[in-house]
Amino acid sequence: MGKIYKPPYLQPYTGRDSRVTCPNCKKPHSFTLYLDGETGQPIAPTVGKCNHENSCGYHYTPKQYFIDNPERSKNRIKPIWFNQFKPIEPIKPINPINPIGYIPDDYVKKSLSTKSDFVQFLKRLFENSNGLNQSIDEVCNMYRLGATKDRRVIFWQIDFEDKVRTGKIMMYDPETGKRVHDQSGAIDWVHNKLKRTGELPNDFNLAQCYFGEHLLPMYPDRAVGVVESEKTAVIASLLKPEFVWLAAGNLNGLTIEKSKVLMGRSVILFPDLGKKLPSRPIPFELWKGKAAEIKRAYGCKVIVSDLLERTATDEARESGLDVADYIIEQLMRPTKDNTTQGTG
Repeated sequence: MGKIYKPPYLQPYTGRDSRVTCPNCKKPHSFTLYLDGETGQPIAPTVGKCNHENSCGYHYTPKQYFIDNPERSKNRIKPIWFNQFKPIEPIKPINPINPIGYIPDDYVKKSLSTKSDFVQFLKRLFENSNGLNQSIDEVCNMYRLGATKDRRVIFWQIDFEDKVRTGKIMMYDPETGKRVHDQSGAIDWVHNKLKRTGELPNDFNLAQCYFGEHLLPMYPDRAVGVVESEKTAVIASLLKPEFVWLAAGNLNGLTIEKSKVLMGRSVILFPDLGKKLPSRPIPFELWKGKAAEIKRAYGCKVIVSDLLERTATDEARESGLDVADYIIEQLMRPTKDNTTQGTG
């Protein structure tokens, strides 16, 4: 009886190192190789499938490879079906997308400062408080907060590999801690400023990550809290340092692509309140749907806190109360901890 043919198969996922750099889009840890069914070794560095199906879509199958390279298949045991397929055209190379752009870390180092109106607000808010579990300076250093000459805060986006993606530059009222919306330059981005001055190329490819993402490998055993705003993540870190706090940046900043770094973690999502409008779901329902997608994609435990939904008044909902407001008003009080209340 002849030898049983073992077909090629995609390499099982056993961690980040089981995924390599895609030969097409050049993104690291995103390419799944096809392994030879007989030897268990990669067939070729280009034979595999990119995980980024929408942005890249590269997929070079073993069948295509052996048709394109018949000399490699001469000594292989071929299945009955191998010669039943008509020759196909070699795959056409996909125009590669620009690699992810990174900003030199020197810009972060030069910006490090607590002399922003945002940090001034924090120090005024907590100056007489005994409820802090970390000092404001410690948290500012942990998140590598920067400041501009006109006292705007810089929330740097530093990824899981400690590479700088960009920085969000924001203006805050030092008395109220509210964002300033009605002034020129109230919000800007570091990559845009550097493009305007010619320090970055115009085709700089921004790929945002979660604010605080660089903290994940530093605290691998901590649960993760994800909030909407960077302000909330910083304040939550002052009061609940047993979590790693990340910020999505806005309601729609919670994405499947960015959430790869949450693989294997226990995650609690804390959406802000939102007005009930017939044209769109409230943030809680939107993030509940995202939680299910993230759970399916990465096998992590994800729940959505319904803390604001359970406690908010109609007035608070109408004004769009955010988690930072709730933390300031409620979590500073010696009440029973409701942080982990939620729905899966």
